[in-house]
Amino acid sequence: METPRDFDNLKARIVERAPNLPRRLAQVATYALEHHDEIAFGTVASIAQAAEVQPSTLVRFSQSLGYAGFSDLQDVFRSRLRDRIMNYEERIEHMREHAITASKASVIFSGFSDASQKSLNDLREKLDASKLEEAVDMLAKADTIFLIGLRRSFPISSYMSYAFGKLGIRNNLIGATGGLASEDVSFASKRDVVLAISFTPYASETIKLVQDTAARNVPIIAITDSPFSPLAPIAKPWFEVQEANFEGFRSMAATLSLAMTLTVAVAERRKK
Repeated sequence: METPRDFDNLKARIVERAPNLPRRLAQVATYALEHHDEIAFGTVASIAQAAEVQPSTLVRFSQSLGYAGFSDLQDVFRSRLRDRIMNYEERIEHMREHAITASKASVIFSGFSDASQKSLNDLREKLDASKLEEAVDMLAKADTIFLIGLRRSFPISSYMSYAFGKLGIRNNLIGATGGLASEDVSFASKRDVVLAISFTPYASETIKLVQDTAARNVPIIAITDSPFSPLAPIAKPWFEVQEANFEGFRSMAATLSLAMTLTVAVAERRKK
């Protein structure tokens, strides 16, 4: 089998092989798909430390995919990300150099602004237009849209519920208040659609609710951050959104933009 030389084919190969890889190699596979930037521009030592594996494991992982070594694999990540990410890194470095003269709040704002821009650029590049149309069509035809997003994802699902309500679209926001989430989502039928949102570390209640609902053949759409997300094999379609972070706090800009897109597009589709 030919060794992938572009990122899309490499990603597909990793997703295909991951379930059959030994535990440590599977751990590297998960890290690689969730941290494109680090794989592209990190060192073997720094990547191994972040992925919590030995440096030799990175070499074995690369060879399992058909590459001569890790640097050969890394070139595929670099070819896709080099220009955009280097510009981002340069902005961060510039911000740090001027941090002495700027206020702390201004530095934080600049950091979050750059992280948001990076997240949006990444989503713009990877968003599949056909999946977007499929999701809009499903949501527009649904009797009721059930929105599941707990913990960090709750601001997104609650915004969509608010906007759908203002647009006259029937929806049900599933939350953890009162412990009634499972009862609320039990009313979903094959004529409805569940839109689930969850990111690493995945909210266990969200996953359980979606799994139980999918078992009743209720259509599922998901917004998540990795092909290895528990939501990915359940939902059709699902959207991969990887938010950049600043000082350990992840942006929500790309996720909210996708949520706004789906909300407004569904309203427009229903008008037609």
